[in-house]
Amino acid sequence: MKKYILIGCYILITACNMGTPAPEIESTPTATLLPLPIPATETPTIPPLPTDTPTLAPPPRFFTDEFDVPSDFWEFQQAGGNGTPAAAIENGALRIDIPLADTWYLGAYNAYTYSNVTVRVKISASAAGSMGLICRYDVSKGWFEFNIDSSGTYSLLLGQWLAPGVSKYIPIISDGSSLLNVDNVNSEIGLSCQENTLSLYANETLIRRLDVTNYGLTEGYVGISAASFAEPTTAFFEWLKISEE
Repeated sequence: MKKYILIGCYILITACNMGTPAPEIESTPTATLLPLPIPATETPTIPPLPTDTPTLAPPPRFFTDEFDVPSDFWEFQQAGGNGTPAAAIENGALRIDIPLADTWYLGAYNAYTYSNVTVRVKISASAAGSMGLICRYDVSKGWFEFNIDSSGTYSLLLGQWLAPGVSKYIPIISDGSSLLNVDNVNSEIGLSCQENTLSLYANETLIRRLDVTNYGLTEGYVGISAASFAEPTTAFFEWLKISEE
């Protein structure tokens, strides 16, 4: 049994104000940084040893996060809705609790930025809602977000910040797949961002490939997302794999 460890100070959680409006949905656009000598009569002064805690070195650029221990390289933010979601490591998984309905939450892995990258994750949720993956997250430009939900539907969205805690989402594609469970979010999904093409996977099978040239996102962080619909939800991320392809 993996040890329960609260993220606490290890995970940065950006709390948002109560009553933050839900993310806006816009119409779909076309998708195609010489010491002085010491006098001989004077005793040299030995400087004290540094007391600052050294910065934790990041893991390799490509690796699998098993969510066994907290990491300083995850940054979580509310993207819309009410309440204050919380993230914690629990029993070898990343647990996200969303206490109110219609609330969006995302986590960015900020150790590295990536241009061409594939991210995969094993996910499950306790109630109706959506969970997903993010690539090319840039706070000033936006991000691509691939979600699946409890109705067996998947979607690819362009997310953009309007203000801290408030985002808008522009739908790029939405469809259903027999590879996704209905009334239950419990799947392995993947998002491959290579040059101008995004590929969406469910349970290791390609379900959609899209040209995203017109959106202008070329590099950024990868990450995860979770959202509640008509009721609160708890989302679990068992592991996340970052690879070149």
